[in-house]
Amino acid sequence: MDPLLSLQHLKKYYATQKAVDDISFDIQKGSIFGLLGPNGAGKTTLLRMITGIFYPDEGNIILDGQPFRPAEDISKIGYMPEERGMYKKMKIGEQALYLAQLKGLSKSEATEKIKYWFQKLEMESWWNKKVEDLSKGMSQKLQFVITVLHEPRLIILDEPFSGLDPVNANLIKDEIFGLAKKGSTIIFSTHRMEQVEEICDQIVLVNLGKKILDGTVNEIKQQFKENIFSIETDKIESISDNPIFSILKKEGQKVYVKINEGNDSNKVLAHLINNNNRIIAYNEVLPSLNEIFIKLVETTNATTRAFQNI
Repeated sequence: MDPLLSLQHLKKYYATQKAVDDISFDIQKGSIFGLLGPNGAGKTTLLRMITGIFYPDEGNIILDGQPFRPAEDISKIGYMPEERGMYKKMKIGEQALYLAQLKGLSKSEATEKIKYWFQKLEMESWWNKKVEDLSKGMSQKLQFVITVLHEPRLIILDEPFSGLDPVNANLIKDEIFGLAKKGSTIIFSTHRMEQVEEICDQIVLVNLGKKILDGTVNEIKQQFKENIFSIETDKIESISDNPIFSILKKEGQKVYVKINEGNDSNKVLAHLINNNNRIIAYNEVLPSLNEIFIKLVETTNATTRAFQNI
């Protein structure tokens, strides 16, 4: 399948900083794609190039098989920034109508779609409220509606759950899944790794302007696994270190072990059964994205500092 968006060797340099330093990746049509990185990694600069706010110093952006033309293609993109980008004194209904028309919708089309989304997200009574009167969570729901109501091919969501209570966060999450199912491609940028694991198909991790990781969530977890298994048994006291595995910790009826080199999970299971252990549960423990994120960022930062000190 051809990607909806392809970034090819993008570079963006400022006077004293390489904000984006030769980054390439593809985003498949209909996918939910996680763009991750610590503060100052280059994520915002990437998003601003994808939306045409900045132009790359080098490299190409290909949108739906064609070179990206910001003036013509902006109607295909919906961008929800982390910062609030609305007119505080303007009434909500009027503002949504105005911004929808800027995206190419007629007044009647915009009105119909706004009413649809306001009803869907329980916002019908908000029409005559002003933005300055909204809570942070209510503002976030409004920004989401303004971002998606013109049905863009590419939707960019930067910290979309910020300020939302659990009920409204689930509401927006379900809508994100629904939009992807209908064919929209979504870039999801956040610092919350548990949200990424739950929502994203594929991720890219950037740090210090460079791409340091790219792949599906499952591929990445498999890549960084460490042969750790959890064993739940009613005879936890009988399990001890041996040539096959080493014990990492014991918690209640669970013991966590790391398989020693040259052995595999079947050998562990056979050893336990042969020693008359009744196995209640036996599972491989994969690292969380948060653990992988911290490990890679700390490693690249340390490498960069060492190189600068040479």
